[in-house]
Amino acid sequence: MPVPTMLKAALPSIPVVNQLPGIRKRPGSDPSTLGARVREAAPLDRHHAAAYALVCGFDPRDTVPLPYPHVLAFPLHMQLMTDPGFPFAPVGTLHLENSITSHRPLYPGEPLGIEVRASATRPHAKGTVVDFLAEAQVDGEPVWESTSTYLRLGRGDDRATGGMTFEHTPTATVEWRLAGDIGRRYAAVSGDHNPIHLYPLTAKAFGFPRQIAHGMWSLARCVAALENRLPDQVTVEVAFKKPVPLPGTVGFGHERIADGQAFALTRPKDGAPHLVGRAVGA
Repeated sequence: MPVPTMLKAALPSIPVVNQLPGIRKRPGSDPSTLGARVREAAPLDRHHAAAYALVCGFDPRDTVPLPYPHVLAFPLHMQLMTDPGFPFAPVGTLHLENSITSHRPLYPGEPLGIEVRASATRPHAKGTVVDFLAEAQVDGEPVWESTSTYLRLGRGDDRATGGMTFEHTPTATVEWRLAGDIGRRYAAVSGDHNPIHLYPLTAKAFGFPRQIAHGMWSLARCVAALENRLPDQVTVEVAFKKPVPLPGTVGFGHERIADGQAFALTRPKDGAPHLVGRAVGA
């Protein structure tokens, strides 16, 4: 998020300011009525995709990394979240789950257009959730889609689902040491400059002992580790469980399942999951 977007995202969380017209949120409003936000078709930038690949651990290829279109869709997410008709303040809204389906590889130079819509809110065991539905097209052909699920903590509904479920968490077989600047490096290529990911001081302002990794960086890093095992048509689903502190160490493990790969990032000291996911043929 560039600075003006960050300020716009933060204003609904500031007392008094958050009651001003154009800033005040209406918790009961329906985000599905806000319509779509659109990125007009434009050639995929080879250099930007390469910078993203480097930060996320992908090997150089002729194609762009599978999760890469998310960073092109993210500004559209923020346009919806900062709309006065969106029911929640962006600050404090948690990225809970993500699902990405790639219908075919994408190549630098292809004209990719993206449309993002928000769903209606629905109850969750820990509050309220809303989905952001993105679809990317090349010359009218759907090539990539994603569902990003965000949670607003609050009064939960015991009858509501808790979200994605996974049979088990694969045991880590390798450890990754993560540098303290990963959040800043990922922010530079993704545009997501949420302060919880940048510096210890900015993260502490939001209740974290130090900065934490972006969930979508964690997803991308796992996909990079599995890339050679995945088909061209694939769906990747993840649930974000515990924040990944930076700097720090995480364990990565994966296992073959009937239709693909199960994988996880875990805390080395006790195996508690940071992220649990699966990649299956679409």
